[in-house]
Amino acid sequence: MNNSFRFCAAFFLIIFSSFIPVSAAAGEAGVEFNIRFFDRRIYYVETDPVYVQITITNNSPETYRFKLAEERAFSVDFDIRTVTNRPLEAAEILIRKRTQYQQVFFREIAVESGESFSFVEDLRDYVNLKQPGSFVVQARVYPELYRTGISQTLESNRLNLNLRPPSIPGPDGIPLEMDVVTGAVLVRERLAPDQVVDYMLTARQRSQWEKFFLYLDLQAMLSRDAFQRRRWLAESEEGRRRMVAEYRQQLQNSVDDDISVIPTEFVMEQTRYNNYEGTVTVLEKFNMGNFTELRRYIYYLEQKDNIWTIVDYSVTRVGTE
Repeated sequence: MNNSFRFCAAFFLIIFSSFIPVSAAAGEAGVEFNIRFFDRRIYYVETDPVYVQITITNNSPETYRFKLAEERAFSVDFDIRTVTNRPLEAAEILIRKRTQYQQVFFREIAVESGESFSFVEDLRDYVNLKQPGSFVVQARVYPELYRTGISQTLESNRLNLNLRPPSIPGPDGIPLEMDVVTGAVLVRERLAPDQVVDYMLTARQRSQWEKFFLYLDLQAMLSRDAFQRRRWLAESEEGRRRMVAEYRQQLQNSVDDDISVIPTEFVMEQTRYNNYEGTVTVLEKFNMGNFTELRRYIYYLEQKDNIWTIVDYSVTRVGTE
């Protein structure tokens, strides 16, 4: 992607009590505005983010320019409605941002012909998502920034969002995972160590995050580092849950390295275990464009209540082909 950026001077903007503008729908010839869920999964009526990727594609022969505010509330908005067409309330943080006297810094984005520009926003920063149900999501972008009154807009496609009631706590207090396709509760089964690793890797190949995390002991993996272990011991119960959630998000974002990179192929090389712990060695292949990289992973597992989970791993690059 070949986008050019030019920082612009700040201007003062006074936002009055009406925080939802009366927008004049104004498209740009040859410019497409699309949204999709950034990490499609089961969403709950909780505090977990609902990330949406916003993409502006220029199919016109000319360069398309628009202003993008550093504070995205002045460049984008979301209209989320129930199936009965009732709009949801704006989030308090959005109202607060738009009802105070402040400087709005922005930069001018230039999208060349045939190029795209994308960024990701959390729906919870824009709309109160406090009730379960089915909703329709549509985004608006303000090319000349948000102003009270009439603003030029680009409107996106629509997405269907399903919010489930609070997740079901398991026996250990950790919420149970749900299958995105069937909606059924995912339950850990009594699989052998090599079957656990196979299950995890296959789920990653299919981008099934809930299944990928099912047999990962994130708490154990998180505390393998001495610094993180000391931090874990010093945290409250709420702080520890937050650490696990942050680590899970970190793994989901680490798609170019780490345990969450997607293998094109994998071969089980060796499995060793006793009644309490085990290791599974796997040769994994990764498509790097012009060549295939080979990495050897060793997964360390522990058994508790007859269930094997992955508690650690190591990786060595062994060559290319």
